[in-house]
Amino acid sequence: MASEPSEETNADNSALALKILVAGGFGVGKTTLVGAVSEIRPLRTEELLSELGQNVDDTGAVERKTTTTVAMDFGRITIRSDLSLYLFGTPGQDRFWFLWDELSQGALGAVVLADTRRLEDSFPAVDYFEHRHIPFVVAVNCFTNARSYGALEVSRALDLDRGTPVVLCDARDRDSGKEVLIRLVEYAGRMHTARLLDSVG
Repeated sequence: MASEPSEETNADNSALALKILVAGGFGVGKTTLVGAVSEIRPLRTEELLSELGQNVDDTGAVERKTTTTVAMDFGRITIRSDLSLYLFGTPGQDRFWFLWDELSQGALGAVVLADTRRLEDSFPAVDYFEHRHIPFVVAVNCFTNARSYGALEVSRALDLDRGTPVVLCDARDRDSGKEVLIRLVEYAGRMHTARLLDSVG
């Protein structure tokens, strides 16, 4: 006679895993953020910067950067016992943009990591997610040598749609990164609910 499934089994079956992208410009801290929050050893596809790459990548504000992501970063974080996030860090260089379409398939939303020293590097990612109607938050990585700006100033500078969250963070700090992800999940949940209600109405 087959035994009844245990409560623990039922709990496991109801657990939810969501796909999140971490995007932004070259050298903005995407790999650092994924590595800081991931509870597993993150998968990284970093290669050393070459002289050929320096001819096409703008390393002006990140002179000490020696490696670059050429495919993706991958990590996982458990937000609650019934909710885990799978994190996919995108490559930041223009020549790897063709990977974004694959990585964005099935994503709940995205974090656009921004550096106020090179805020213009955030525009391509913002445009990408806006045009594809993928919910996103802008997370300003507060580098120590960067001038500080408030969330409203960054929102205006990036000409964000009204209501798009802007949060300040330290990509090296796990708790700070986790707060960014929680904010994204909450925002994306509201956006998806609103769209569902619109489609029904």
